Amino acid sequence: MSSWRTRLLPPLLAIVFAVILTAIALIISGADPLQAYGTMIGQLFKGSTAVDTVNLATVYYLSGLAVAIGFQMNLFNIGVEGQYRFAAIVTAIIGGALRLPPVIHTLAILVVAVASGMLYAAVPAVLKVTRGVSEVISTIMLNAIVGGIVAFLVNADQFGVQTGNNIATREIAPSGRIPGLPIGSGELFGFVVIAILIGAAYWFMLNRTRFGFELKASGESTTAAAAGGVNAKKMTLIAMLLSGGVAGLIAMPELLGRDFSYGITSTQMYGFTGIAVALLGRNHPAGIALGALLWAFLDRSAVSLEQINVSKEIAVIMQGVIVLSVVIAYEIVRRADLAAEQRRVGRALAGRKGSSVSEGGAV
Repeated sequence: MSSWRTRLLPPLLAIVFAVILTAIALIISGADPLQAYGTMIGQLFKGSTAVDTVNLATVYYLSGLAVAIGFQMNLFNIGVEGQYRFAAIVTAIIGGALRLPPVIHTLAILVVAVASGMLYAAVPAVLKVTRGVSEVISTIMLNAIVGGIVAFLVNADQFGVQTGNNIATREIAPSGRIPGLPIGSGELFGFVVIAILIGAAYWFMLNRTRFGFELKASGESTTAAAAGGVNAKKMTLIAMLLSGGVAGLIAMPELLGRDFSYGITSTQMYGFTGIAVALLGRNHPAGIALGALLWAFLDRSAVSLEQINVSKEIAVIMQGVIVLSVVIAYEIVRRADLAAEQRRVGRALAGRKGSSVSEGGAV
């Protein structure tokens, strides 16, 4: 089913349902829903909120793409969180130690990021194809392990540098950074361009290459794909590695465009947000981009609710409802499309039967 209803209606229904349910919650708590929503929208046009929203959406977009690659193969790569954090700490250490000319330094850092993400994803991938271990279980365990890895490597006895009360890796030299674009009172990450190119490459791979076709075919049915000569285990391994490679880039917009070092206090949970963004965007690069922008908007504008004595957690409620309702909405629309298709087939068969009876009577 590839009609416009199947692609656009479910996320729209999910958002509308989330707005209505959140409005009910606001009314019960004694707040004015219209005032709350108006405050959130108005916050978008204040200061650098709009630029900050796009910057955060860039990170969410990369996370959503990483998750979506696994989804295409029917793999639930919940380990994007661990993969991007492992890549971030390794890249920050190596990037801070390197002394290379501009551009070459940046490219070297990006290569290390992708390779590190793929390396951490290779563990559950190999376990999956050789021992049949569920990628959900193995990646959850690796997500827990990565916290210890980061804490160990950022320690002052290893690669950590104490700056005041904060400890992080050595700063990456200006030659390895990606300059931003000043817009108003904010600065847009230069990595936005790279994220767009990655999204375009993802779309091209899925829709214009044999590999993309085999990837989706294996995700639909490994048995049917094997009958067509596709090695399902090989596709699983490649899909997990690609997912991990993209996951390795998740922290790069902030690392190379704002922070220039990585520590224990660096932002986490981007990997789990990517799951919701990929679901909302139906694994399509354009849909994931819209989902990332919506999620980033809710995160950035939620702080404005405290100005009208409304808890900012109302935005979290809205995000949670969207995640729950988007799955239901997709199933409802899918069943509606299926029923409509069955009715069309029934009418066509009835028309043919009537035509045959008429011809028989004429004879």
